[in-house]
Amino acid sequence: MFVVEVNGYTIEPRADLVGANLERADLQGADLQGADLQRADLAGVNLQGADLSWANLQEANLLEADLQRANLSGVNLQGAFLLEA
Repeated sequence: MFVVEVNGYTIEPRADLVGANLERADLQGADLQGADLQRADLAGVNLQGADLSWANLQEANLLEADLQRANLSGVNLQGAFLLEA
């Protein structure tokens, strides 16, 4: 299991990351299944191969985030900013 701390936030399944500032973090292969990332700043984050299934990314900032091969099954992207993601 992929568990790491970034800017004081624990990155793990079902994590409460509402409003978290994770800008430019390297979360390649992270397990964020079911995590609450509502209004989180994920600008420029490397999420290649990450598991975001069933995560809440409502109103999250994903500007220039790398989502290659990420699992986005069931993800809530309502109101998310996805420019150049």
